[in-house]
Amino acid sequence: MTYRRFVHASITCSLALGVFAAALSAVTPQAPLPLTIGSGRLTIVGTSSVHDWTATTATLRVTRAQLAPQVSGNALWDEAVKPGAVEAVDIAVAAGTLKSGKDGLDKNMYKALKTTQHPDITFRLAKMEAGTAAGTLKAVGMLTIAGAEREVTLELTTQTKGDTLVVKGAVPLVMTDFGIAPPKAMLGMIKTNPKVTVTFEITLTVANTVATR
Repeated sequence: MTYRRFVHASITCSLALGVFAAALSAVTPQAPLPLTIGSGRLTIVGTSSVHDWTATTATLRVTRAQLAPQVSGNALWDEAVKPGAVEAVDIAVAAGTLKSGKDGLDKNMYKALKTTQHPDITFRLAKMEAGTAAGTLKAVGMLTIAGAEREVTLELTTQTKGDTLVVKGAVPLVMTDFGIAPPKAMLGMIKTNPKVTVTFEITLTVANTVATR
């Protein structure tokens, strides 16, 4: 092989390797951002034949998070709240930590939620869309309660506070849609309405090394 042919072959090989490396980088999925819940609260509000009731927990956690590749830099949260910016988010709530302040109600609630067999209430995001009002979002995903899964749409509002993002929302639910028998008390004399409203507020944080990259 002549020197000219050798140089030509080397350049061709280098170009081919460069194209191959670029192709690999183009299909390599983005590593999930270390998104966590700095603080959070979920409250179930319901009614009964005697009085209204609430049950609250602050035990929420992000089990998976994936933002679109373009969501990065100092304007992370500004980009993250746009439709299409969030590719995946899974949130879990420890059902056994819900407290109403009434031991009898809590005991019946845990039984109805089947907390022994299904310790977590989970939400898995399918897509994020623009909300009906300005500045709001719609989170469409699968909600699993007591082992039963149904699609729900959450209306969300967001607010940036420093390096965190505060997300608030509410969704009406019917317990029987998830196969949950409304809890009863006093030998059935006190009956719980199957319709409840779930409200939540979470503060999301992300590692500084990612948020400022």
